Amino acid sequence: MNRINRRVLLGAMSAAVLAGSAGLAMAAGEIRVLNWQGYGTDEAFATEAFEKKTGVKVVHDYFTSEQEMLTKLRTNPGAYDVVLINSAFTGQAKAEGLIAKIDTSDMPNVKDLAPSMGQNPDLVPGGDVYGVAWTWGATALAVNKDKVTPLPTSLALLWDPQYAGKVSIRDDGVEAIQFAALALGQDMNDIKDLEAVKAKLKALMPQIKTFWSSENDWNQFFSAGDFTVSTFWSGGAGRSITKGLPVAFVVPQEGAVGWLDSLAIPATSKNQDAARAFINWMIDPEFYVQWAAKGAPSSANAKANAALPDSDFNKQAFADPAVVARVHFMKPLSDETRKAYTELWQDVKTAQ
Repeated sequence: MNRINRRVLLGAMSAAVLAGSAGLAMAAGEIRVLNWQGYGTDEAFATEAFEKKTGVKVVHDYFTSEQEMLTKLRTNPGAYDVVLINSAFTGQAKAEGLIAKIDTSDMPNVKDLAPSMGQNPDLVPGGDVYGVAWTWGATALAVNKDKVTPLPTSLALLWDPQYAGKVSIRDDGVEAIQFAALALGQDMNDIKDLEAVKAKLKALMPQIKTFWSSENDWNQFFSAGDFTVSTFWSGGAGRSITKGLPVAFVVPQEGAVGWLDSLAIPATSKNQDAARAFINWMIDPEFYVQWAAKGAPSSANAKANAALPDSDFNKQAFADPAVVARVHFMKPLSDETRKAYTELWQDVKTAQ
C-alpha cells in the first residue's frame, strides 16, 4: 500500500472513530496523552473502548501545572501525541512550535462544537485549529449550604467578618489576583490598579483558614470542616455533590474566572492520525454523557450538552444565559505579567 493510499484509508478510519476501525493500529500501537491526572482522558471506560475499537492503547503522563506541561513538551520531543492545554496557554505553545496545526476534516464531532468554543480565537488563530475545544467551566464560590444561608450572591462573602477563619482559596497567584480584581469591579484580564488588588488581597488574608491546591485537598478540608466558604472549580463542585457533600456552587454577581480547555497535538507526534481519532472520541457525546455522570466540566460540544439529563449539575449551574455571561474567560498572560503576579502573591502571603 503506497503512502498516499494508506493516509486516505487512515483518514477514513479516524472519521469512523469507534466504528470498528482496528486498522489504526497500523499507524500506532499506542498513543501517549499528557494531562492533569483524573481529568477525563484517563477514564478507564473511555480508554478501554478506544483501544477495543482501534487497537491503539492509550498511555498517560501527567502534569501539575501549565508551566510543567510546557516544560515537558519542550524537553521531551516525540514523547506525546495528545496534550491538554488551557486556551490561555495555546498561543504560547504555538509560538514556541510545541503544537501542530490540526486537520479536523476527519473528525466528525468537531462540527457539533459550540461556535463560541470551537472557534475561540485563542484556539483557532487566523482560522487554523491548534486546539480542539473540549471542556470549559468556572472557578466561583462554593459554600457549605448547611452553614451559609441564604446562599451568597457576591464575592464580598470572602471578606465578610462573619466567616473570618472559615475561608479558603486556591494557592494560585494569578487566580487570587483575578478574584480580587473582580471583587473591585476591575477587568481581570486588564487590571489597571494592581496596588488596589494587592490591598484587597491583604485584607483577605485574616479570613483564610487554609489554602487548597487540588480537588482532593478541597474535599478533605471541606469534609473536616476546615472552611465554610471557598473558591472552587465548577467540575469539582459537581463531583463533590455526587459524593454527598453539602456543597452549593454560586457564580457571584461580580463574575467568575472562566477557563476553556482544549486537546492539542504536539508538533513532534509521530501518531497524528490516531491522536485525531482519540480527540474526536473525547468530544463525542457518547463519551461525555458517561463522564458527566461521574462529575465532569461542561462540554464544548453542544450536542453532548443537549444529551444530558435535566438533573446534570452543569446543565443546572449554567442554564441561565445571564449566569454564563458573568463568566470571564482567562486570556493569555505575558511571562512578565505572570512573574509580577506571582511575586505580588508571595509578598501578600508572607506579609500576613
